[in-house]
Amino acid sequence: MFGKAFQRRYALTDQGVKNTKRGACWTVIVNLVVMGGMGILYLMMARYMDTLTQGAPLPHAWIYILLVLAFVVLSLATHIQQYKSTYGLVYGEVKATRLSLAERLRKLPLGYFGKRDLADLTETIMGDVNRLEHVWSHCLGYLYGSCVSTALIAIALFCYDWRLAIAVLWGVPVAFALLFGSRRLSRRNSERLKQDSLQVSDGIQETLENIREIRATNQEERFLQALNDKIDQHEKTNIHGELVTGLFVNGASVIMRLGVATTILTGTGLILSGQIDFMLLFMFLLVITRVYAPFDQALALIAEMFMSQVSANRLNEIYDTPTAEGAERFAPKGHDIEFRNVWFSYDEKQVLKGVSFTAKEGEVTALVGPSGGGKSTCARLAARLWDIDQGQITVGGVDIATVDPEILLTDYSMVFQDVVLFDDTVMENIRLGRHGATDEEVRAAARAANCDEFVEKLPKGYQTPIGENGAKLSGGERQRISIARALLKNAPIVLLDEATASLDVENETRVQGALSRLLQGKTVLVIAHRMRTVEAADRIVVLVDGKVAEKGSPAELMAKDRSIFRRMTQLQADSAGWSI
Repeated sequence: MFGKAFQRRYALTDQGVKNTKRGACWTVIVNLVVMGGMGILYLMMARYMDTLTQGAPLPHAWIYILLVLAFVVLSLATHIQQYKSTYGLVYGEVKATRLSLAERLRKLPLGYFGKRDLADLTETIMGDVNRLEHVWSHCLGYLYGSCVSTALIAIALFCYDWRLAIAVLWGVPVAFALLFGSRRLSRRNSERLKQDSLQVSDGIQETLENIREIRATNQEERFLQALNDKIDQHEKTNIHGELVTGLFVNGASVIMRLGVATTILTGTGLILSGQIDFMLLFMFLLVITRVYAPFDQALALIAEMFMSQVSANRLNEIYDTPTAEGAERFAPKGHDIEFRNVWFSYDEKQVLKGVSFTAKEGEVTALVGPSGGGKSTCARLAARLWDIDQGQITVGGVDIATVDPEILLTDYSMVFQDVVLFDDTVMENIRLGRHGATDEEVRAAARAANCDEFVEKLPKGYQTPIGENGAKLSGGERQRISIARALLKNAPIVLLDEATASLDVENETRVQGALSRLLQGKTVLVIAHRMRTVEAADRIVVLVDGKVAEKGSPAELMAKDRSIFRRMTQLQADSAGWSI
């Protein structure tokens, strides 16, 4: 019952399975204790009937008072244990699940995040886990415990009278069969609701992120109408799903409750025929008041469990994705980066086709070429942010595919075109480059990246919060903070992807001067579209359509008559004289 299939169906951890077993056990005990309370009531009624019909003396009241007190104490104790074993333990399960998800995401290759919508991932970590939390706490232990306790009670009822037992219990399997028959429909509604919910989240996020462009182009009405349409569709899907679920749940509840009528009819007939006495029917009627109670809630819970399968599948999809793993030790002989016949595809599109080149330690190697040629892809593959399809990438003779990405990245500093900053101070954003760096070391890196110019103008200097992703800074200021972070790390390999793209000519010259002084002796891989940015590079690799079209020093390539690099340099020089 609680095997691997069960664990996977509800995306439980090993501890979660143990918690479910414990909760089910205590639910069984609680249900049997409550049924014991009906037994006390039956004993009191039986003795009273004996007094009325046979003149037997009434028992002492204190006996029943003690029984009732014992029942109250036992019921309270068992209910407390049931609460702790279901609701109480689940909060720890939710924490463990979110931590395990975060750990799993941390180990996944970054290519996975490029293929997944971030709003979708956020919904999985927050919304799906919350949805499953209710299933774990309210459904699993309660439902399975109710099934076991009802089975035990059913055995006892059949021992007394099989005819009345059938009259009481026939509706239970019929009601559950009706619900299980609606499982596919419930799951389909849940999937549709999930997709509509993601559409709403994406629409809100898109509108907020592009609010300036929307206003600048007077498109507010069109975007808001599109967002309203998505919200309306989500509402319709939600109403339809709840209506269908409600029909099946209430229908199943009505069918189950018909057992009350069949019990009375059957019992009356048996009494009239002299086959049973009134007290036996009375006992079954007492049982009816409690035997259906656990299933009243369980019927609604089963429908929720069906719908939770979508959330569980989304969690399992993350757990099933292979992680980027490798050795915990990285000891290269130098830091030459070598690409050997590297092939890489993204979403079935071939991006690199047999790329081979070497970026030597102590040199600046520049990747240039038309947009879409594979320059940024090479930089990300060099740091194992993605894993290649074929070929080999080595650092100091060590295949990076055999090294744990976190260990590998300790030797890398990266500044990419898309700068990522945190909603913290300037000081802490730069300190991310090297945890534990002193304030003076942070300021030294900031000066080298030419950050002093704008930091001094901020209200609190280096202690000024910069907003979400540096919203309070310009593009050039954000990029200089990113450069300062990389300089602070002082790693032997530096990857620069359009690192000076957002800087004006004066600041670009200053930063390039700082980079040239501080990057001496390191393996530097530079990606740039402006040829003046790489004119001092030691080696140029020209990538066109995912292939190495030419490579050599800037002087060697400029000396060739039909050199792509020479042609690109001349075109950019000519464009410098354009005017509007």
